[in-house]
Amino acid sequence: MHRNVKAVVDAAAAQGLTIEPRAFPEGTKTALDAANAIGVDVDQIVKSLVFLVDGAPTMALVAGGKRLDEKKLSAACGGGTVTRADADAVRAATGFPIGGVPPIGHDLPIYIDETLLTFDEVWAAAGTWTDNFAVAPAELVRVSGGTVCALAE
Repeated sequence: MHRNVKAVVDAAAAQGLTIEPRAFPEGTKTALDAANAIGVDVDQIVKSLVFLVDGAPTMALVAGGKRLDEKKLSAACGGGTVTRADADAVRAATGFPIGGVPPIGHDLPIYIDETLLTFDEVWAAAGTWTDNFAVAPAELVRVSGGTVCALAE
């Protein structure tokens, strides 16, 4: 097991959640790639996006087929300037590369788009571009400590 995947498994376990990462060698770097590889609707893929809100790293979890509305993220955070973090800032804030950022195990404010809660199961990156895990949305909210709100355009 890749060290990044082990870190995600351990972070989930620390919150009382057992996850079973699955490897998809063809790659799951984008939401569409992941949906095709896993065989689910693209909106069942959790995009773990890192933005800077007034310079502070903040994570937004959005359904794979949706785009984040930066004004909604700003409002959810209490106002402020929202900018997309570059690859270096994402890795510095999370310890993971873009395309493999898990939605759990971070000491960041996390906001979860309500669209994700319409599914029985969603899939998220498990630390690499090829590893993913399934989770019930309610459990994702619990273990991430995220705030559910409207974030999608």
